[in-house]
Amino acid sequence: METGQQEQFAEIDKLRDELLTNIKCDVEPPKQLDSREVLTRIENVILGMVATLSKDEAPVLVMPSRSDWANVSFDSAVGLQMIAGSSVTTVRSDCPLSVKRFAQIFKILSIIYKLVQSNSYATKRDIYYNDTQLFGFQRAVDCIVDDISCMLQVPRRTLHVLATSKGFLCGDLSYLEGDGSRVNCLSSSAAVPVSSNVAGIKNIVSSAKFVLIVEKDATFQRLIDDDFCSKLCPCIMITGKGFPDVNSRLMVRKLWDTLHIPIFALVDADPHGIEIMCIYKYGSVAMSFEAHNLTVPSVRWMGLLPSDLQRLRVPQDMLIPLTQRDESKLHSLLRRPYLASQPSWQKEMDLMRQNKVKAEIQSLSAIGPDFLSKVYLPNKLRYGGWI
Repeated sequence: METGQQEQFAEIDKLRDELLTNIKCDVEPPKQLDSREVLTRIENVILGMVATLSKDEAPVLVMPSRSDWANVSFDSAVGLQMIAGSSVTTVRSDCPLSVKRFAQIFKILSIIYKLVQSNSYATKRDIYYNDTQLFGFQRAVDCIVDDISCMLQVPRRTLHVLATSKGFLCGDLSYLEGDGSRVNCLSSSAAVPVSSNVAGIKNIVSSAKFVLIVEKDATFQRLIDDDFCSKLCPCIMITGKGFPDVNSRLMVRKLWDTLHIPIFALVDADPHGIEIMCIYKYGSVAMSFEAHNLTVPSVRWMGLLPSDLQRLRVPQDMLIPLTQRDESKLHSLLRRPYLASQPSWQKEMDLMRQNKVKAEIQSLSAIGPDFLSKVYLPNKLRYGGWI
């Protein structure tokens, strides 16, 4: 029995050995800033405004642009990261088009200063309700918090602003939350929400062989129902329920930094699913200023691969024609800098473009109701069917 298990996990163990050999090449994350440094950086922004006012000039905030691909470079060990000398956007206090945004930024800066100074925390929702008339929409607060993090060049968590998590975890994992409470995913009858304070997690304990990122909550729940984590081998599953929030990405990075086990992505065979996987692996332009804390370049693509659709003879009525929007997204993905280092990914994406079809993970249920958990994933793991 033991020999059979060793054979079953041989490819996973081989991948882990390879990852551990290359781990010395990983770029060390920047040193954690203390509260005093964060306060100093906020004070410097305010002092700059005061100096401008003393010259009878209108204050202007200068912020790096978080939406410009020209502002990022690609490093295979880090992913997409913001470069020095990036293009900027200016928020003027004397311009009718930006005066409200200037006031919003100034207000949130003052709230953050008080939070850091008092060593207390607030959610982005709390900040919104601090002045709903000024902010108008929750989205305004969300964007400005990230803009301030980028402007000050500090991780968002050091601003003492928390975001509600939408992701979930399950499997062979236990840890202590920042408040000292113990979380045991293995003993829980349901999935556990990803912490809103991932940085505060400590004492992680796990005997998992790998981590499986699952794009969709429906697939995640189905694998839980099939008892996938305990029946096949010890593992951890996490879902960001579609496009991942920052906390889900932080958690995947935390698991990698702590456990150094293979991390696989299970996403739909469509451009949207591929982009979600790329965000976990290489990051996004909008959050490139915090790439060291969010990306995990060791992530491997487990499925659903476009080549799987032919190999497994997925029924034609489960295949969906690519829309014009899909084709545009696929074209955009193929032009991204990290794809040059992934020829096997390019090959799969070219196959999708050539066949002009996509498919959801759930399409495998047309082969068999439990085909995903009992055949597809076990075979992928046993024979190294990832890229």
